[in-house]
Amino acid sequence: MDVDNCMQGGWLKIVYVVFAFCSALFLGALKGLLVGPIAGLVLIIGNVGVILGLLPAHIAWAVYTIIRTNRFDAPLKVAILIALPALFGIWLALSIAGSVIVGIGYGFFTPWVSSFEAFRHENQSKRFFHCVVDGTWDTVKGSCTMVRDFADLCFHSYLLYLKELRESPVSNEPRTLRLIHVPGLIVVGLLGLIVDIPSYTIIAVVKSPYMLFKGWFRLTHDLISREGPFLETVCIPIAGLTILFWPIVVIGSILFAIFSSFFIGLYGSVIVYQERSFRRGVAYVIAMIAEFDEYTNDWLYLREGTVFPRPSYRKKSGSEPEYSVGRLGGRLSSTSGEAPAMLMPSLIHSVSVREAINEVKMVQIWTNMMKSCEIRGKELLDGDVITPVDLCEWLKAKSGNEATIIGVGLPCYCFLQTLLNSIRSGSNGLLILDDVEINHLNRPKDKLLDWFFNPIMVLKEQIRVIKLGDNEVRLLEKLVLFGSNTERMDAWDNGSSVPQDSLRAAQIEGISRRMVGMVRSASKLPTYRRRFRQVVKELIAHASEKQDIARCNSMTSTSCAEEEQV
Repeated sequence: MDVDNCMQGGWLKIVYVVFAFCSALFLGALKGLLVGPIAGLVLIIGNVGVILGLLPAHIAWAVYTIIRTNRFDAPLKVAILIALPALFGIWLALSIAGSVIVGIGYGFFTPWVSSFEAFRHENQSKRFFHCVVDGTWDTVKGSCTMVRDFADLCFHSYLLYLKELRESPVSNEPRTLRLIHVPGLIVVGLLGLIVDIPSYTIIAVVKSPYMLFKGWFRLTHDLISREGPFLETVCIPIAGLTILFWPIVVIGSILFAIFSSFFIGLYGSVIVYQERSFRRGVAYVIAMIAEFDEYTNDWLYLREGTVFPRPSYRKKSGSEPEYSVGRLGGRLSSTSGEAPAMLMPSLIHSVSVREAINEVKMVQIWTNMMKSCEIRGKELLDGDVITPVDLCEWLKAKSGNEATIIGVGLPCYCFLQTLLNSIRSGSNGLLILDDVEINHLNRPKDKLLDWFFNPIMVLKEQIRVIKLGDNEVRLLEKLVLFGSNTERMDAWDNGSSVPQDSLRAAQIEGISRRMVGMVRSASKLPTYRRRFRQVVKELIAHASEKQDIARCNSMTSTSCAEEEQV
């Protein structure tokens, strides 16, 4: 009897999962057909409007920057100006095509995925409600948010890049170009497009069937053995959607390979310029085919190596930049500076939802960073170190180069406090809010994060090695918050003092400059400005509330005094 009940319960569970999957699939498709065109059009029209609307300004700013900068000599400036029409033509074609693809994919598939994510709720009524509602209005708002982030990237980040290029220190050695290398630059650039684009396309298309069936095999194996995303019952519908949409993932990987081959092919001109050799530029074009083939072999667990030739295109075998660690004498290499390859989903055994929680996600780092800015900002506001006027000036600023006390100083001050807390606690990585530690084991496996994480670890080690005193820490806080604003630095009496040792003072100033540079680089990333703008608004609300409380206290004390006189 018990066996029959167990079998009946098992069949009911299977029927429930199948019915839930089919229902979510139907509702997702219906929402995709209703909401997808609206959200897709918002994203496409918005992005294309930003691209075309800012194109004249982009061209004017680029020409002005190339003429004014002291980083390039006259022949190199002429070469860049001649190449600008082709570069902007490629930008227009790829950005508009990318906006269309992203708009269609986001508009139609986000409502679908949202319907399956509703099964994460424990209550049955909540599951049904969110399965119907999620992915409708949120998708449209998400399209508007993506357009806003893209506009910030094209306007504020682009201007900041150009301003840094114009105002680069005179001490930096200008980059020169000999006219004899100009034909080589053009030929290798065209050769890279002619050779790498078809090669990448052929390799991606030929290996796509293996990626398709290998992915299906891995996901089906996890389904049968209840591993990875199939470990929890509520996640089975989502994992089923993954199996159903796996061909779309494969097609997306092929498109990304073709898209990236444009930039990889054009990078051959940069190799010719850097190495001052036409032969090495041609070697780069050939070697990139082998690099891509080996990269895809590794991800798909095919044979090791590649059948294509891989000639050397660098004079030195170790061309990666290194970051010194103060007096330790050690070196930490940065990530490889080679051109990127194909975006390939990993086909290794998946981790379960519970296991994935232990990994620090990129969105968690962003959220934590902004929360830290809000907390530290409120502390500085309460201490009258920064004022509501500073916050309003940043909101009114037309570019990231204005109101630097809030735009650069505040996040840099929070960054410094994070480094100091990590050093005091003896952490091997970064200790952020809620005692979450980011280290080499649990950090997000993201190429973009590698550009920041390794230098941050080096900077942290430098601060730890020189063993700053309390007065020196206070001086460093002033430097990162106010920068070159000596008037505001003198007005903040935090107990700091300038070291008598000139070497010590130079070390502290060097650390502050590196921190400011890292924060400026992070501020150019997508979504940063929108998130930080919300933090500034929260700080303004906090300042207004503080002023209202002070006004109420003042009125109360005045009324009490009048009553005593009566």
